[in-house]
Amino acid sequence: MDKHYLTPVFEPETIAVFVGHADNAELQTPQAQALVAAITRQRFSGTLVFLDIHTTGTLADLAQTRADLAIIVLPPAEAVEALEVAGRIKCRAALVIGSGIPADLALDMHRVARRHGMHLLGPNSMGFQRPGSGLNASVAGALTTPGPLALVSQSGALTASILDWASLNAVGFSTVVSLGPNTSVDIAQVLDYLATDAQTHSIVVYMEGISNARRFMSALRAAANAKPVVVLKAGRKKAGNLAAQTHSGTIVGSDDVFDAALRRAGAVRVRSFVELFSAAKCLASRYRPVGKRLAIVTNGGGPGVLAADWVSEIHLELGRLAPDTVKSLQPQLPALASLCDLIDLSEEATPAHYQAAIDAAGHDRSIDGVLVVHSPKAGTNAADVARAMASLKSQMSKPLLCCWMGDASVIEARDVLAAAAIPSFRTPEAAVGAFGNIASFYENQQLLQQTPPPLSTLAKPDIEGARLLIENVLTERRKVLTEMESKALLSAFHIPVTQTILARSANEAMMIATQLGYPVALKIDSPDISHKSDVNGVALNVMNAVGVRDVYNTMIQAVVKAMPSARINGVTIQKMARNKRGRELYIGLVTDDPFGPVIAFGAGGTMIELINDRAMELPPLNQFLARRLIDRSRVAETLGEWRGASAVDMDALEHVLLRVSEMVCELPQLREMDINPIIVDASGAVAVDARIVIDNAPATARNYAHLAILPYPARYEQVWPLRGGGEYTIRPIHPDDAQMLQDLVQHLSPESRYFRFVSSLKELPPSMLSRLTLIDYDREMALVAIHRTRQAGANGEPLETERIVGVSRYITNPDKSSCEFSLVVADDFNGKGLGSRLMLSIMEEARDKGLTDIEGLVLANNPSMLKLMKSLGFAVKTFAEDPDFKLVTHAL
Repeated sequence: MDKHYLTPVFEPETIAVFVGHADNAELQTPQAQALVAAITRQRFSGTLVFLDIHTTGTLADLAQTRADLAIIVLPPAEAVEALEVAGRIKCRAALVIGSGIPADLALDMHRVARRHGMHLLGPNSMGFQRPGSGLNASVAGALTTPGPLALVSQSGALTASILDWASLNAVGFSTVVSLGPNTSVDIAQVLDYLATDAQTHSIVVYMEGISNARRFMSALRAAANAKPVVVLKAGRKKAGNLAAQTHSGTIVGSDDVFDAALRRAGAVRVRSFVELFSAAKCLASRYRPVGKRLAIVTNGGGPGVLAADWVSEIHLELGRLAPDTVKSLQPQLPALASLCDLIDLSEEATPAHYQAAIDAAGHDRSIDGVLVVHSPKAGTNAADVARAMASLKSQMSKPLLCCWMGDASVIEARDVLAAAAIPSFRTPEAAVGAFGNIASFYENQQLLQQTPPPLSTLAKPDIEGARLLIENVLTERRKVLTEMESKALLSAFHIPVTQTILARSANEAMMIATQLGYPVALKIDSPDISHKSDVNGVALNVMNAVGVRDVYNTMIQAVVKAMPSARINGVTIQKMARNKRGRELYIGLVTDDPFGPVIAFGAGGTMIELINDRAMELPPLNQFLARRLIDRSRVAETLGEWRGASAVDMDALEHVLLRVSEMVCELPQLREMDINPIIVDASGAVAVDARIVIDNAPATARNYAHLAILPYPARYEQVWPLRGGGEYTIRPIHPDDAQMLQDLVQHLSPESRYFRFVSSLKELPPSMLSRLTLIDYDREMALVAIHRTRQAGANGEPLETERIVGVSRYITNPDKSSCEFSLVVADDFNGKGLGSRLMLSIMEEARDKGLTDIEGLVLANNPSMLKLMKSLGFAVKTFAEDPDFKLVTHAL
């Protein structure tokens, strides 16, 4: 049970190969011939069995055959038959290699695989490679060199191209997987496997679309939390989107939203095939992200300046040496060397000078990465400079990249760098861009660590009132809220709005305007008109009662003429906002297929479409995410002191974003929302106009299922009395618990650690600690028991300390109906009821998630745990795969 469910696919011990006419290759299809050649060209560490479903006597042979994986390379109709046979011989997984298999036939294959409990990779797949095991189960080319990089691709042609490139660039792979249209095992499941694969240190993905946003985000977050993930997605523009959707048979949403999703998942997106190769070079060198300050070491001003320009262009920072470093390095360099911005060694630079400069930058804390740009110079051997770099590679804890300008004279140098696994590029821009990918990973990892709850810590909104308003509108069979209704909905979540009153006649409009005070704004109020300005339905700065009367009458006539069928409720009157130096901003909501609701922010006003300033973020938000969303917009530069205007109230603006996030989480009926403009100045923020579109919530919207990222489930937090006195809190785990969890493990007795981890480890490795604290609440749950104590500080002041004294968790099994649990309690808290309460709480959460069964493995020599399981009603059974364990199960 500790192995990943795709282990039979990618780590099979026995493989049954169905190619047809196993005794006569000339009668096989070209793909079958290619597969047989590929899989037999090198020694596979497991066992290969070739089967032919049409050969006389095969059925008798099949009865004796057992295999983990069936590989099927047959015409579509025969492939379905072979899948049936694979199921009968108890294969746990199947790979169907082919192309052009239509969706209906693919669905038949899916049904056969499900009926026999097999994981199906394909159809329309080119297969996969596992070089470390000598397994080439593909028709994508020769087996690639072993390495730490994994490749997952939704295009067979690109898979073959990347492998061809890798063979000439000394890039090796742990795993190569080619996914085609209508595959059963999809990109999310492959990422989930690679996240736990010990042979894989980094992942490169080419993708065109996804079939399930929640599952994709869950798997991508888990993978990116464990190792760097770089994604190249096709379909950035409309034409490409349509082509990608047709090619891959998946859902292709907005490119901006996809960007936001990747950032939030902690992955890095590249924009071109060239960038993907650059990222692959860096990842193959096992560089890890540390920041975005790049030092440039060069022997020529021009190439160095080009690199510095590109640093600025892609929003990195030029790394500058600290004064102490400059003081110690300068005497070791030529007299003409300059260390002001670039580390310009001058044309007199020798290999020793390069070595001194690189070593100094590598030890300088103000530098996050080093780029060496070398231009051919008379009297300087480029290969010797490369060897100087290579000698420092093992001592560098930071990314070290290089750009060797020229061609014929630097061939040997590039070979030296390749042998040392130092990424080398032909242009300064490509090298800087490659470092930018590493820096982006660092920044996106900060976003990944955020686990906001659905509601912020601000005053509680009137959620029931908001839901009632929406239900009333839907009862009237309307989907577009009027301005008055939209502002009422915003007010329910404490978003400041301008006072707005509806007038149904010219005289009523004059009286309302007089009460509000001039100047006023008049706007047509109609459920059928989305953009009021397009039908002359907006008038601003009306200064007196006569003007209000005339504008009212003129507006009604103009709108009736422009849209005769529109229902008109009247005209709304509101006082003009007097924020003369306020910034007009836009905050909105869009619903994307497949990622669901997304929050947008940018410049607002009547020029919004022309300016096209829109940053996006997936909900839920916290203050950190809200600030990052603002910073990504172009209008962010105007929010500080700008052209004589005071800086805006950033707290107020962030609060509005948090309130919009609450609306998105709690109101699954929301489809579109435009708050435009929202005026922000030094005194606060106020929504001047708003438009909201709603629809009936899908049946799956329960428990925030309409969101691509599940919020932190704060609703499961409970306080319980502790047997013997005191109390403790049970709540879901979050990333900030990492140190407390490590403390719990370190202070367990050796016996307790072995019972929990079946290992003699004394502390959790960093990767495992991260994996156990940053979890996806959709497919797993971990509840921690927190005990708080008060003690006197150094000055006698009372201090409260807290520690984790127990953890229960479950992970959903691939069948999506059952889960596997684990439990650990601190030794000094045994016998106080924590174990029972943690188990009952985790079972209740699993039941709430819709799971039907919970199971776990308990060491047979752990009597106290077995006793607890029996007391909770678990059935205790023998575990057939290992007699050292007992299988405990309970129906939920």
